[in-house]
Amino acid sequence: MLYYLIMINVIGFILMYIDKKKAINHRYRIPEKNLLLVCLFGGSLGSLIGMYTFRHKTKHNKFVFGVPIILVINILIICILK
Repeated sequence: MLYYLIMINVIGFILMYIDKKKAINHRYRIPEKNLLLVCLFGGSLGSLIGMYTFRHKTKHNKFVFGVPIILVINILIICILK
């Protein structure tokens, strides 16, 4: 479980980086639903860190409020499963 959480959060962080670079270069972007799906599957912490590290999606309410809410839900689920 720990290795899964590490990997999915690294993926979330990297996806924020890749999407930011694509936005800067006006290239095909990663769909928002895919970014949020990674959050739902446990990558919300990595995505949140990536959002603020790369200043990406920080003006979109669904990310500013949604990712932290998903993080809290992820933490609750992990606590329940332990």
